[in-house]
Amino acid sequence: MIEVRQADITTLDVDAIVNAANASLLGGGGVDGAIHRAAGPGLLAECRTLGGCETGGAKATRGYDLPARHVIHAVGPVWKGGDAGEDDALTACYRNAMARARELGARTVAFPAISTGIYGFPPDRAARIAVRTLHAEVQDGQTVTLVAFSDRDARTLSAALDEV
Repeated sequence: MIEVRQADITTLDVDAIVNAANASLLGGGGVDGAIHRAAGPGLLAECRTLGGCETGGAKATRGYDLPARHVIHAVGPVWKGGDAGEDDALTACYRNAMARARELGARTVAFPAISTGIYGFPPDRAARIAVRTLHAEVQDGQTVTLVAFSDRDARTLSAALDEV
């Protein structure tokens, strides 16, 4: 099942939340910074042991001070106009995050919009990719929540979900 919810992802009591991480995995702005702040210093310490992550990849850590038991750090692409493999990289990002969730045995997984903030990916296009990819990846008994930060984001994600 896939659902859309407007919420603060750092407050969700789920098996895993996905972090829209940068390649260093050492924190940054937006949702990445919020997750690192809410999780506490243990998250940064564990991330330092992971050696970063390539675009399209995903690595998992414990959740530390978050209600979520795990954080899956997924590195989305920077938008370069659409002709530099961005769609494929974003698809890989969602697919790899779900692979990590399966490895963890996560039945409930919450995703932010990946790459739509400072990375500049067009939100409508990113939402369609997210929904299409997650629809193919979600397993029976699993719940994936697409977490929207704003009303506009919730409408964009809901419209993409309605298309599937």
